[in-house]
Amino acid sequence: MRYILQNAKFHLHRIQIATPSSKCLTKHRTLSLRNLSCSRVSNKDVGFIGLGVMGSHMAQNLVNAGHNVIAYDIVKENLDKAVSGGAVAAASPAAVASQSECVITMLPSSPHVVECYTKDGILSSVKAGSLLLDCSTIDPLVSKEMAEQASAKGAVYMDAPVSGGSMGAKAATLTFMVGGPAEHFAEAKSVLDLMGKNVVHCGAVSAGQAAKICNNMMLGISMFGMSEVMNLGQRLGLDAKLLASILNTSSGRCWAGDTYNPCPGVMENVPSSNNYAGGFGTALMTKDLGLAQDAATTTKSPTPLGSAAHQLYRLMCNKGYGHLDFSSAYKFLQEDENSEK
Repeated sequence: MRYILQNAKFHLHRIQIATPSSKCLTKHRTLSLRNLSCSRVSNKDVGFIGLGVMGSHMAQNLVNAGHNVIAYDIVKENLDKAVSGGAVAAASPAAVASQSECVITMLPSSPHVVECYTKDGILSSVKAGSLLLDCSTIDPLVSKEMAEQASAKGAVYMDAPVSGGSMGAKAATLTFMVGGPAEHFAEAKSVLDLMGKNVVHCGAVSAGQAAKICNNMMLGISMFGMSEVMNLGQRLGLDAKLLASILNTSSGRCWAGDTYNPCPGVMENVPSSNNYAGGFGTALMTKDLGLAQDAATTTKSPTPLGSAAHQLYRLMCNKGYGHLDFSSAYKFLQEDENSEK
């Protein structure tokens, strides 16, 4: 399955980068890949593309660990912030790749990844033997396509989507679900360990994406469930903090309750106590649930709750919640009730 680039609505600034000749690539490809599998990425020349809510913290953790991070983001303010934290600015994805031994991408969706890697993007100037780690959550078929194109350039592409949210990104406690050749996993792990506490090899390329969309389908379902319960409990006269403490020590316990409660005032330092600003956007959760539904259709897997959650988050986006954290499901339910009175 190949994505048509002209359908992507995300446009990257580009500069022309001189690339090695195909003859040179062929000559060094085998040696470079062999060296990559048995040596660690040095503390220099790690590229990072995508400095948003998650990527900004991830890149900073690499800087803090001693890496020379060559960074790029289409939003100038994001890039300026990374530079102020110690990263080096690059003018384009191609420029990042030409200067890096390892390139990490953290982008919103499949079209963004395709646009960033192909044409005059990363793969136009990637060094033979480079390690390409895509931490975006995208269609597994796109991961396979990018891996194929990277291999043709003598590079190794692995999908490594993350879980843990912006708090986990800042604290370097993310979970990475990695798909790619087993012989390159140790090299990938040596870099990912600096940004997370759990780095799991899930199988071949796209296996990481498969694990991630399953995780996020569960997360989307449980967040709506927690939002419904917190709303119901208060309407029955229960104190919100009391109810949360009971749920968090009972069989209904879940991450949406004990770590990321959607009810304002129950927990500090979570989006619900900051007007649902920051965190993981409702629009992104809707995208991930759509990926899960596509996979369910392809594999003929019944996912009635996943489908319902997808439709609810789509409705939230239509009602203006797309830019808010996905835990704003609680706010959506309360406002929906008020509109019916």
